[in-house]
Amino acid sequence: MLEILKKSLYDAPVFKRGDYNYFIHPITDGVPETRPELIREVVCHIIRIADLDVDKIVTVEAMGIPIGGALSLVTDIPLVIIRKKMYGLPGEIEVSQVTGYSKSKIYLNGIKKGDRVIFVDDVVSTGGTALAVMKALEAAGAVIRDAVVVIERGDGAERVRSSGYPLKTMVRVDVDEKRVFSVEEVSFRS
Repeated sequence: MLEILKKSLYDAPVFKRGDYNYFIHPITDGVPETRPELIREVVCHIIRIADLDVDKIVTVEAMGIPIGGALSLVTDIPLVIIRKKMYGLPGEIEVSQVTGYSKSKIYLNGIKKGDRVIFVDDVVSTGGTALAVMKALEAAGAVIRDAVVVIERGDGAERVRSSGYPLKTMVRVDVDEKRVFSVEEVSFRS
C-alpha cells in the first residue's frame, strides 16, 4: 500500500534551512508537480482509515488544499480552509501557528458550534500547526471526529496525541542532509 507515496518520498530532494533538513515533495510543497495518482492514492487511504461521519473537512492553506479538495470532491463533504489572510468575518478565529522553522498567524472561518469535523493536512513535524488548529476548532465549538496527516516526521505527531487529540498518519519519514532515508508505513493510530 501507498507505493506511489513511498517512492516519491525516497526520490525527494533535500536542502538545509538553518539546522533543518527540509525535503521537497509534491504533497508538502507542490514541487515539482503534484501527480493525480499520488493525490488519488492518499485520498483513497484517508477514506479507508478515517471517520468520515462529519459535517466538514478542515485543512490549512496551502498544501492541505489539494488533499482536502480531492477528499471533498470524492465524499461530497464541504471543505473549510484555514487561511493565512484575515478576512474579519463574524466568528473568525486567529490561530498562532508555530512550526519548526516559522511563526505566523492563520485564520479559521466557517465552523459553527457542534460541527463534526475531520482535520487533514500534508505533514506533521513539530505538531505546532496541528495543535493550534485543534485548539481553534475546539474554541469554535467543533467536535473533532478525526485527524489525518499524510507524512509524520519528528515527534510532533506524538505531541498532538499526548495532548488528547486524535491523529492518524500514513507514513513516517526520516531525513538526513542528503536524502529521505527511511519511509515507514504507519499502522494508523489515534
